[in-house]
Amino acid sequence: MQALISPNEKVLDAEGNVLGDRVAEVEQNTFPVAPPLFWTPCADDVVADQFYWADGEILPVPPPPPPSPPESVGPAVL
Repeated sequence: MQALISPNEKVLDAEGNVLGDRVAEVEQNTFPVAPPLFWTPCADDVVADQFYWADGEILPVPPPPPPSPPESVGPAVL
């Protein structure tokens, strides 16, 4: 498989830190693309927008943290 990398589109973690470049598409066969887009080999389980490219590796986007539990409030007043 081949991953299409988009260096102009950054992938961010839940805190807004840059993880790497977006994996825009995954295909068996490549096709011509305009720079700065480029193709790179990837594993068969890579999915566009669920992985990113950083330091020559394709890595999974980490899941967002679970939501905080709601704050408890006093008893409801009717």
